[in-house]
Amino acid sequence: MAVRALVTGATGFVGSRVARLLLERGFEVRVLVRPASDLSNIAGLDIERLTGDLRDRASLARALEGMDVLFHVAADYRLWVPRPKEIYESNVAGTENILQAAIEQGVERVVYTSSVATLGLREDGPADESTPVSYSQMIGHYKRSKYLAEERARQAAKVHGLDVVIVNPSTPVGPGDIRPTPTGRMILDAASGKMPAYVDTGLNIVHVDDVAQGHLLALERGKRAERYILGGENMHLSEILREIALYVGRRPPRIRLPHNLILPVAYGAQMIARLTGKEPLVTVDGVRLAKKKMFFSSRKAEDELGYRTRPARLAIREAVDWFRERGML
Repeated sequence: MAVRALVTGATGFVGSRVARLLLERGFEVRVLVRPASDLSNIAGLDIERLTGDLRDRASLARALEGMDVLFHVAADYRLWVPRPKEIYESNVAGTENILQAAIEQGVERVVYTSSVATLGLREDGPADESTPVSYSQMIGHYKRSKYLAEERARQAAKVHGLDVVIVNPSTPVGPGDIRPTPTGRMILDAASGKMPAYVDTGLNIVHVDDVAQGHLLALERGKRAERYILGGENMHLSEILREIALYVGRRPPRIRLPHNLILPVAYGAQMIARLTGKEPLVTVDGVRLAKKKMFFSSRKAEDELGYRTRPARLAIREAVDWFRERGML
């Protein structure tokens, strides 16, 4: 009999790739979708769709009824929101709700999708799962909410006995970024020639399908209450933009802007956003985050899960191709 899996966030970037991979591996897949969800990422898939919401506990109980495993991938990933309470309702309260439902429904194992946003950073090299960090070091509502949500996942494992494995994706890139995510937006803007300058920062770039593979490895081999970074290749922003420019036949940006010069622009952009309701192109939290290089090591996942990744340039190129195919460039 096939293993039955519920995937939250399956209409999104990472969640849709997890759902597809589960189908390929012979799982019976059910997905939780909101009434207004864009279903294009799961169109044509042989999956069961159940309408619900992370804030609606009754819908979560229905979604988990009869399920063997849960992949809780859903999250509100925005660096700016007009009403910050929404992020905490989805990421913190929503995680509490679905983990409690998993306990009540007797789910055998849970893979919870956290983020490297919850981890500490190092000045002298890549950070890992053990790099010290505290809540006070979290910049912005997204990072704070994910930090608190990950604490809830560990609590569910250690206090309530739920078999939870935590994965911390770095910066997923590739096809299917329909929203797009903040990183996808950066790639789209760079490929369109809308980024003539850059700041000195760095990201860990990983193909979204490698992240999906890491989720299944965590289900199969992960240790309860442990967390695993699902990362790829550490790259300076200048390297990322150069790769994009060369691939689309544009000149790479040569102007490096100091962070302090962009910060006032970000404050102004957010003031305008509050008046218009439209997301700003640059955010204060984004600028503050960019002051540190977000470099990470996936050694633990490689050693304990057998996690492997492809070169970051392939992920970047596939993302550009996907945006181009959809007429977004």
